[in-house]
Formats: sequence, structure tokens, C-alpha cells
Amino acid sequence: MQITPTPIAGLLILQPRRFADPRGWFAEVWNRDTLAAQGISHDFVQDNHSYSAAPGTLRGLHYQAPPRAQAKLVRAGAGVIWDVAVDVRQGSASYGRSFGIELSAGNGLQLMIPTGFLHGFVTRSADAELLYKCTDTWSAAHDGAVRWDDPDLAIDWGLNGAAPVLSDKDRAAPLLRDWHNPFVADG
Repeated sequence: MQITPTPIAGLLILQPRRFADPRGWFAEVWNRDTLAAQGISHDFVQDNHSYSAAPGTLRGLHYQAPPRAQAKLVRAGAGVIWDVAVDVRQGSASYGRSFGIELSAGNGLQLMIPTGFLHGFVTRSADAELLYKCTDTWSAAHDGAVRWDDPDLAIDWGLNGAAPVLSDKDRAAPLLRDWHNPFVADG
């Protein structure tokens, strides 16, 4: 597996090796021992699968607060997704910076998102599926969101002026400056 750091410390792109033949391909997308040898040692306890029918469906920016914070390993199982992570670790040199990457069934890329990040994505194709592993189970009491279109974050979702398909939760999320941030950078 190829591991590529992003400009934001701790946020990594994982590219599993694909073994192809006339039938298709096979890829090992997670191997605890292999990745632990490369310094990635998460204990994933929940797998999630999100399906979005329409292009332009935007989910985020979501988080789960400590002590139930979640690191996530995300990948597209079908279709094309623009995936975004925002560093909200207070004291981090990259606080407030976002990183976006196209994840697709075709490119097989994965994004390893540590705790202390907001996470969201927008679908760029119909029938898009996002698969993600989490290091803690979902907790309604710790679940939250920050507004996807926060002007201080200025994320380019690639919508080109089109209105996204949103949930009520995402429409009502607070701006970053009005949000009580529970995350602190390590060290």
C-alpha cells in the first residue's frame, strides 16, 4: 500500500495496490499489521456505508466530539465523490485549513482522517457510495456539524453555483466562529 502525506499533518492518502486480471481486480484496503508497520495503528470498531442517489448531494461538515471522537478511513465504493477534511485541532499549525480529494471506485484512493477534523463530501456522480471505518461507534450525544458553506473556511465544493442536496442537520449547522470546539492538537 502506498501512503502519501497531505499538506496537513496526520491526514494521509492511502492507495491500495490492485491486482488485476481478465476478471477484474482485487485490492486489500486495510491490513492492521501492514499499516502498523508504517505507523498507522487505528482500532476500527464500526464500518459505515453511505449511498447518495443524486449528484450534488453534500454531507458535512461532520464530527464526533471527545471522548467519542472518531478517526475515519474513507473510500468510494461506487461513483465519484469530492471528499473534504478540515483541521479543527486548536493549536495546530494548520488549524482551519481544508484538504479535498476526489475519491472514486475507479481510482481506489482512501483518505485517513485523524480525530480533530471535520469531514464532509459531495457526490459528483449519481449512485455514489462512501464506505468508511471509524475508531468509535456512533454516539448521538457527541455527534455534530459545522456549516458546509462557512465563509471563513471557503471550501470549494466544485458545485459551480448549483445548490447542493442537504439534510436539515447540515442546513442548520453553526458557523465555525459560533461553534464550541472540543478538539485540541496533541502536544
